Amino acid sequence: MGAWSETALREAGLRVTRPRTAVLDVLVEHPHATADLVSQQVTARLGKVSKQAVYDVLAACVDAGLVRQIEPAGLPALFETRTGDNHHHLVCRACGRTTDLDCATGARPCLTPSDDAGYTVDEAEVVFWGLCPNCQL
Repeated sequence: MGAWSETALREAGLRVTRPRTAVLDVLVEHPHATADLVSQQVTARLGKVSKQAVYDVLAACVDAGLVRQIEPAGLPALFETRTGDNHHHLVCRACGRTTDLDCATGARPCLTPSDDAGYTVDEAEVVFWGLCPNCQL
């Protein structure tokens, strides 16, 4: 079990369990992983763990702010441990590879919409689409 995972779970007020630490450890090693990939990796580490248990851990970690879920159009949901900085993503149209992208103009540049329609905006999602270097070949 990773020390970061255990500390993060405790600080979020969640019990430290083997499935929870395994899920977080997998996401540290595989940013932008699908729930299926996380489930496969957790099962390889711990033995039999149901997919539903992994989905439940992911949901709890998203709710606690330890994990961010992104849903690029046409792709399965992706999970990452990089949270709280409102970063953006580059997604390859051909293979689905997803890469983090820091904001070009500093922190939270997209939180000032031209018209907020009365909303209190606290997050923006920007996804850039294109072809990754491998798919350009």
